[in-house]
Amino acid sequence: MDLEDLKKKKLEDLRAIAKMFGVKSVTTKNKAQLIEAMQAVAENDNSEEEPVEKTPEVVAVAASEQTAEIVSEEISKPATEEHPVAHAAKAPKQRNRNKASTRDDNQINVKDKQTTKKTNGKKQHVIKNTKHTNRRGKNTSVETDESAPIEDNKQSVASNVEELKENIDTTIENDTEKNMSDSQNEEADQVATVGQETPVAQSAPASSSVPTADDAEGILEVLPDGYGFLRCNRYISDSKDTYVPPTLIRKFNLKTGDYIIGKSKYQRENDKYQALCYINTVNGDTIDVAMRRKPFETLIPIYPDSKIKLETVQNELSTRIIDLIAPIGKGQRGMIVSPPKAGKTVLLKKIANSITENHPDIELIVLLIDERPEEVTDMRESVQGDVISSTFDEMPEKHIKVAEMVFERAQRLVEHGKDVVILMDSLTRLARAYNITIPPTGRSLSGGLDPGALYKPKRFFGAARNIRGGGSLTIIATALIDTGSKMDDVIFEEFKGTGNMELHLDRKLSEKRVFPAIDINKSGTRKEELLLTEEELSRVYSIRKALSNAATAEVTEMIVNKMLRTKNNEEFLKTINIITADK
Repeated sequence: MDLEDLKKKKLEDLRAIAKMFGVKSVTTKNKAQLIEAMQAVAENDNSEEEPVEKTPEVVAVAASEQTAEIVSEEISKPATEEHPVAHAAKAPKQRNRNKASTRDDNQINVKDKQTTKKTNGKKQHVIKNTKHTNRRGKNTSVETDESAPIEDNKQSVASNVEELKENIDTTIENDTEKNMSDSQNEEADQVATVGQETPVAQSAPASSSVPTADDAEGILEVLPDGYGFLRCNRYISDSKDTYVPPTLIRKFNLKTGDYIIGKSKYQRENDKYQALCYINTVNGDTIDVAMRRKPFETLIPIYPDSKIKLETVQNELSTRIIDLIAPIGKGQRGMIVSPPKAGKTVLLKKIANSITENHPDIELIVLLIDERPEEVTDMRESVQGDVISSTFDEMPEKHIKVAEMVFERAQRLVEHGKDVVILMDSLTRLARAYNITIPPTGRSLSGGLDPGALYKPKRFFGAARNIRGGGSLTIIATALIDTGSKMDDVIFEEFKGTGNMELHLDRKLSEKRVFPAIDINKSGTRKEELLLTEEELSRVYSIRKALSNAATAEVTEMIVNKMLRTKNNEEFLKTINIITADK
């Protein structure tokens, strides 16, 4: 027996080998005592020269079983899930096996092995990835060389045990790595399934561990609690809206009215909304541009100095007259004053189509408040732009919400240096909605109008401006007069001095079927010299002087008839001297 090999063995292995040698009370001895006892047994065996009762293969199998049981017990102690390191398998059936003496594989120890030998039955404890030899039964014996020394047999047993331990260590390492990878996957799944209240806030593309359901886009509405929603139905809330967490809103300086395109997380069954996790663009620009933009309130307003040309074809007289009598510039704050049935809605439609044709780079928004549903449908089908509406059969709260969303949307576009035009019908009905919804102040103007109801409509209308350095917001709103309501007249009077362009429509002209029914004498634009050339301005002044004493119907009919004979406004202005001479 090699003493050096035995000294290198662990205490558990020495106990298992000593027990197979027949040493008693192995659990109470240390390593030195076990080695001495095994040497004593070996010397007694050599002196007696008795035939070997235990073959090397049997001893190796028994030692393998004992060591496997010890390792299996140690591994199974800290386990909390069903991930066993070593899986037990039943050994092949043996001939003349007594079924009554079989026991569970996990409870077999060395004493059970000795008992099962007498009852002609054995079970082998098989460890995964471990090489071993199956025994065929009690009657099958292995021929051994009785002349071989017992020391060689013991050394072979030790080598088999060492090989067995190496295989067990390899199995343990593989299972440990597998368990670690499983735990990492579970953590990734937990991150991917975070609730809608705490969505992942990222400024980089979503990783593969966070599955995305779909692209998310819409107009952002930030609620008072700090979080927001992307309105997929443009400006109206919907069940398909995307939730935006407060962390994204604060980090990237997002505001109500921003049009956001990004990625949303996968919506689970318990989630009411999808959650935004990644942002691609804000109002068509990168996130860096959105974070550096200046607030709308800090932008410097100036007079409109760039004309919006509305003239298109020869027979479109409405826009041709507006270009000469009341030109519209970028940043104009215009008001179309109209009695009922004077053609204000049709005039707005023609202005919208002219802007789309001549200035496709302008962001066009048509806002219809308290209008008839059929007019909304007609406007959407005939105008290429955003048509936002709230019909007369809906609550005043919706009128206000839609108007404020359009107002915020226009401000965000101007902050990015874009030119925006809002065509609103009508400013009077928006003021009515505010008068119904605001808390009463205890004061009242003529017609029952609360003074506090005019603050937000004035803020909306007053936002129109031309920005120094780029960008503009143009608002052309209609105001109702001669409706029989004193409140409407008061609203018009309150807004009369706030605009820098007015276009008056006359009901008498519309009753005579003279279209456009524009009152030329009352219509005009402030600082029109910034929008017209000197030649155009002088000829327009000549028209006004020559026709100042004529009636409204006569002036309009005369100009309309003359325009029908000319192809465009440039040709029409060349005939101004002839018109003046005739007068």
